[in-house]
Amino acid sequence: MAFRPLVYDVAMNPSLPPGRTAGLLILVLGPLAWLVFGHGEAIPQDRGYHVFADGRSCLGIPNFGNVASNLLFLLAGLAGVRHCLRRQEGAWRSWLVFFAGVALVFLGSAWYHRAPNDDTLVWDRLPMTIAFMGLFAALVSEHLGSRLELRLLAAALAVGVFSVFWWQWSGDLRIYIWVQGAPLLAIPYMIAAFPGRYDRRHWLLWGVGLYALAKVAEVLDHEIYAATSTAISGHSVKHLLAALAVFCVLRMLQTRQSLTPVASSQ
Repeated sequence: MAFRPLVYDVAMNPSLPPGRTAGLLILVLGPLAWLVFGHGEAIPQDRGYHVFADGRSCLGIPNFGNVASNLLFLLAGLAGVRHCLRRQEGAWRSWLVFFAGVALVFLGSAWYHRAPNDDTLVWDRLPMTIAFMGLFAALVSEHLGSRLELRLLAAALAVGVFSVFWWQWSGDLRIYIWVQGAPLLAIPYMIAAFPGRYDRRHWLLWGVGLYALAKVAEVLDHEIYAATSTAISGHSVKHLLAALAVFCVLRMLQTRQSLTPVASSQ
């Protein structure tokens, strides 16, 4: 069989609504094209990124709050891995990669927050890109066709890992920004534009909302730390909210039912 690019397969599949599929491709690939070709200049890492509000140590662990708040990622990730291995339905391989990436975020983020710098940040971002690209592959293949899954997953993971090492080598965050943003842009559009093969998709919107709040908390790191009388920092709140977003995805997978004979036979 001759090789055909994934974008061609998605765009030309006659069983898919062509206008909606083209809209998804534009929505996902458009920001990448703008970041790479339209932005003009590289987007560097903010030098103040590693300066967090809560630098307190506890039990001999520096920056304890930001380290310990990663524990929910491990719990959510392991619960998701267990679910995928026990209930192999839909794009379960991509969901498995997503949850495995989330579990690894616990290790990578904890390692980074013990000694925040660009070198340790690589190990924080690598598992995050694995999780984001696993999520992206699962969503697209479940809405546009299961035959895309494995090739899409491999391509997405390659782009995700490349984005981190490209940033490390070049100092340019543009591709990494797209890796984080593409799944979040795709979720609301796919729910609105494509019929679901499973129910309970509203849990995805809850997850997107919680992750958006997590990003707000990240920006307001010092403000939240001051507003809570140093009880908890915004960055720690970010970890907790992002982990709760993962639990929303898990809850969707645990409770959803197939809406089509095709989905139930996978």
